[in-house]
Amino acid sequence: MVMLNLKQLTTDRTVKVLFVTLLALLITSCASTPTNTDNICDIFTEKRDWYNAAISSSERWGGPVTVPMAIMYQESRFQSDAKPPMRYFLGFIPYGRSSSAYGYAQVKTATWGDYQKDIGTIFRDRDDFDDAIDFVFWYMDKTQKRHGVSKWDGYNQYLNYHEGHGGYASGSYKNKTWLKNVAKKVDQQSKTYSAQYRQCKEQLEQGWFRRLFS
Repeated sequence: MVMLNLKQLTTDRTVKVLFVTLLALLITSCASTPTNTDNICDIFTEKRDWYNAAISSSERWGGPVTVPMAIMYQESRFQSDAKPPMRYFLGFIPYGRSSSAYGYAQVKTATWGDYQKDIGTIFRDRDDFDDAIDFVFWYMDKTQKRHGVSKWDGYNQYLNYHEGHGGYASGSYKNKTWLKNVAKKVDQQSKTYSAQYRQCKEQLEQGWFRRLFS
């Protein structure tokens, strides 16, 4: 009886260790940066859960998946824990970051709070891709409603995203040549993603069983 209990205990511990290990691997896989962030087909093929999340948010808020992905590419290169660089006094004494921006979409704490309040839940995380891309779609929807900017207009969507709706309305970006150049890069990235996406959209839409034979 004692030997049986010890054997059962060992088995239970083994199962628990395996479960924790698999869970850790799953979490790491979900949070890891895609191998090739320059190609949206490679991203979505590697990260099928990201593709599903992007499509779900696109259906919820409207607009293409490519512009939000281009914005996130610019903001974090798809790093889940991205933050603004640390600032240093006299070159070596750290005194904080330039803002509270964090996560895939580099969202400030206050703006994230607005998003959570608007959708009616606090159970969202900036370092969760599903939540981060839904935020970008949400913000783009607000931009379209407030300023009439098309959700396919990567240039002006990014200017709104970076400067805020109030800043965009006041023209805060007009004397920022560097920012307008970045917005052009985002727009071009979205167009590159769009061209790539057209080549793999049909395959991505297939179920897992059909993909086995494609």
